[in-house]
Amino acid sequence: MGVGGCPQCQCPFIVLEKIRKGDEEVAVSVPDVEKYKNHIPVLVDDIISTAQTMIATIGHLKNAGMQTPVCIGVHGIFANNAYTNLINTGATVITCNTIIHESNKINVDKLIANAIQQTNY
Repeated sequence: MGVGGCPQCQCPFIVLEKIRKGDEEVAVSVPDVEKYKNHIPVLVDDIISTAQTMIATIGHLKNAGMQTPVCIGVHGIFANNAYTNLINTGATVITCNTIIHESNKINVDKLIANAIQQTNY
């Protein structure tokens, strides 16, 4: 688990450790978050498939008395009932438009197009 601060936005961050026990079973490290109770947690993951990592983390945050988080995923796959289960935690869910979904709020079209243009083949 890493702890630090982002110099650009001047906000603290914690990197959690995840142990995958199966497709739908994960264990997530539980950091000491007491000093961050006045902050809105923002959970960021590259892929949200079953949403079990996010849901487990939200449970830990709720038990610690934290505010309801914002969950951001680069690729929102949302297998089976994952999206509904995640929304049912009360979290706000935001994804990039790499996979079309109602949670898409981050448009990466221009980023991808610019990266392709700058690539020398």
